[in-house]
Amino acid sequence: MAGRLSEPVPERTFQYQSSLPPLPVPSLESSLSKYLEAVQPFASETEFKATVDAVREFREGVGKELHQKLLQRAKTRRNWLEEWWLDAAYLEIRIPSQLYVNFGGPAPYLEHCWPPAEGTSLQRASISTWHTLQYWNLLHTERLAPQKAGKAPLDMEQFRMLFCTCKVPGVKKDTIRNYFKTEREGPCPSHVVVMCRGRIFTFDALCNGQILTPPELLRQLSYVKERCEAEPEGDGVAALTSEERTRWAKAREHLISIDPHNKTILETIQSSLFVLSLDDTKPYSTPENYTNMTAGALIGDPTIRWGDKSYNSIVFSDGTFGSTCDHAPYDAMVLVTMCWYLDQEIKAAEGKWKGSDAVRQMPLPEELLFTVDEKAYSDIKQAKQQYLESTQDLQIVCYAFKAFGKTAIKQKKLHPDTFVQLAMQLAYYRLHKKPGSCYETAMTRKFYHGRTETMRPCTQEAVNWCKAMMDPACDMNARRKAMMLAFNKHNSLMSDAQEGNGFDRHLFGLYLIAKEEGRPTPELFADPLYSRSGGGGNFVLSSSLVGYTTVLGAVAPMVHHGYGFFYRIRDDRIVISITAWKSDHQTDAASLFNYFSSSLHEMLHLATTSHL
Repeated sequence: MAGRLSEPVPERTFQYQSSLPPLPVPSLESSLSKYLEAVQPFASETEFKATVDAVREFREGVGKELHQKLLQRAKTRRNWLEEWWLDAAYLEIRIPSQLYVNFGGPAPYLEHCWPPAEGTSLQRASISTWHTLQYWNLLHTERLAPQKAGKAPLDMEQFRMLFCTCKVPGVKKDTIRNYFKTEREGPCPSHVVVMCRGRIFTFDALCNGQILTPPELLRQLSYVKERCEAEPEGDGVAALTSEERTRWAKAREHLISIDPHNKTILETIQSSLFVLSLDDTKPYSTPENYTNMTAGALIGDPTIRWGDKSYNSIVFSDGTFGSTCDHAPYDAMVLVTMCWYLDQEIKAAEGKWKGSDAVRQMPLPEELLFTVDEKAYSDIKQAKQQYLESTQDLQIVCYAFKAFGKTAIKQKKLHPDTFVQLAMQLAYYRLHKKPGSCYETAMTRKFYHGRTETMRPCTQEAVNWCKAMMDPACDMNARRKAMMLAFNKHNSLMSDAQEGNGFDRHLFGLYLIAKEEGRPTPELFADPLYSRSGGGGNFVLSSSLVGYTTVLGAVAPMVHHGYGFFYRIRDDRIVISITAWKSDHQTDAASLFNYFSSSLHEMLHLATTSHL
């Protein structure tokens, strides 16, 4: 008995939620001085003077009042930003989510167990789906260990949004429907939706309360596939989810008005665990070049994924995988965590199922058939057309840089993420002959319902270093010194942002208070340097470290003349996905990758020849 008492009780997934600290409000003084530092690289002397004046006026006048109101708001909410951020960053914007907001990417399983192979897709899909259901069960029973930074628990709320979650379009503003429940909270939906050739099916992933085994899942998926291959294509109603938000909201209202059963089908899709897309394409990739798989995930067939679903698992017909996810309910790290779990489990089992082949008696998948009229057909056609035009404009490259990775960088006692960020700054500077305003994701999950803060890597120190690298008169020592100053600045800004002391979300909050009270927009936000430095979502480089695992993602650029730049850092390689718009003739994702590779080499050389 004594022995049993001393055994630690496993931590429950959500057990620390109530004890997490509230999101802090930084001081006005520190946010404004950080802001001034951040705009400096983009300003002439005269412009900078004008901005200094605008900041002083803001600090002593309206900014002071707005800041007091923000402090009041923070007293009544554990996270003063949460609702605002969700609305302004995701739910109120009207551009199509499926291309401009969602994130997607290739699945890493082809690196070990599942290289592309014809005729394996359904078998592999049943195994990967089984592992996904195991992960859902860990969350549902709260047996997934809470994540921590050192010893500090991180907020796990976003993990509730991975399954049974869907965004629903509104004419002016979307909403998020979350049907997930833990075992203690009550019954949770357990059906999966499968999409194939414009058609939609569903089946329960449990039989008598037990998760279907891979052979059972294989039977369900084979049934769907065989039916879709033998019969005509479906109406492709799912394509509507790739439309501009207000148009999709109206098309959805129209669907519901034709037949009340359509509403039932929509509810079934929204509440499902996730969507499994059976994709006929073969985006064969190698572990050196993931471009086709990334494109297949990000800009693939709109009739077989539900753009508003929190997770669409895509099974390509060559046995490789990808995914696309709505970004509103959670940030990419939630999906990365799950995909890393899947990758490890699949690898441990060598991509095989080692259990029983028996298949229990259970109902076959049911087809969800929308009632569609002329107007609905025309809406679907228009949605496909709009999607096709915009996806054809997106350039995607996704390559592995294999000369070195985390191990070599850490040997130089340098932070791998900062190393990649500075190489990206130098690459952009070389290609465009000017500094690039840059957003890097900083995580604020140490706080209650914390999501992200902006970390701005284009510091004056980084720009000075880029100039030194481009100046033939500058010697190695001067370049190295400049590089170290840039490293130190980046690391300290990142640490501030993660501790809730960034400035972007704070200024955003002040801007929103002014807007909510019907005041005129404060001068600070109308200053040209505000948007030129990236403010208001105008970053030319939209970047994120996806982590140190095998999982990678991609996003579209934030602005038309910009880039999306996601990367993962492994011991021996750095894998990067870069996106740009083809219709912008200044940007080119492939050139940026080439400059980035040479920047990495130069930096390692600088660090090697020194005694840092």
